[in-house]
Amino acid sequence: MNRQTSGVAEMVAAMAISGTVGWLVVVSQQAVVDLIFWRCVFGAATLGLVCAALGLLRGQLTPRVLAWAALGGVALVLNWWLIFAAFSHASISVATAVYNTQPFMLVAFGALWFSEKLTATKLGWLGIAFAGILLIAQAKPGAERDGAHYLLGILMALGAAFFYAVAAMVTKKLQGTPPHLIALIQVCVGSLMLAPFAHLSQLPHDASSWAALVAMGVVYTGVVYILLYGAIQKLPTHLTAALTFIYPVVAIVVDYLAFGQRLQTAQLLGAAAILIAAAGTTLGWSFRRPRATSQACEAGPCRS
Repeated sequence: MNRQTSGVAEMVAAMAISGTVGWLVVVSQQAVVDLIFWRCVFGAATLGLVCAALGLLRGQLTPRVLAWAALGGVALVLNWWLIFAAFSHASISVATAVYNTQPFMLVAFGALWFSEKLTATKLGWLGIAFAGILLIAQAKPGAERDGAHYLLGILMALGAAFFYAVAAMVTKKLQGTPPHLIALIQVCVGSLMLAPFAHLSQLPHDASSWAALVAMGVVYTGVVYILLYGAIQKLPTHLTAALTFIYPVVAIVVDYLAFGQRLQTAQLLGAAAILIAAAGTTLGWSFRRPRATSQACEAGPCRS
């Protein structure tokens, strides 16, 4: 298996695993704060072993790296909390589709923080994505949800996308720092941040609950980070960006297979508009020349 083929396999695996995280959040029946706390704890243990094995814990932890990575950790935890909470309000499919407005948050931050140019094409894709959000927002929620909860879920997913973009911009500030080390610092910060709120006096008693918590940290954080960063190192940026769209597709399919969640016509059209616009922004598609270019967003932290 050559280097690019190996990278594709790692990226597909990382995105496919990430796409099932909504299913685990729902079936685990754990409080969101507990899921994220134990995700950070078990994720830190996994990434700590990886960083130690790679020799990344020596000579890398400067005050600047610690400060910026800690800020990114706060943003990443808020991102996880909002998207996980959104699943119970607007469904996995709808929340994931709205969450994929991340590229537009990154474009906005790039313009504000790095003076990157906002082109007419980018604004055009933003308009299409905004139309998609409006289609989803005006759709009738499922019978098990009322309108207020549904709209709250959409707002939570948008908030999660915002904090993901903040974490990605912080990661961009740390260019040259090993990404596994950044991730380790972030989940350590998350553990400290959530410890006062986690229900540590009411720990689960059954094996299935602990299995869900361990899987959240070891698989969805540790393993996914290792696969993701391994793929990023082996693949051209445009191919990495293209493969990230496996994540929302898998999430929508899993939501349908596991919970029978069918998107209404307006929701389906809105989700398609957001994903197409996100692909156009991420891959640099032009309305004048409809082909992919090698331009893509900077790789950020895990998507979920």
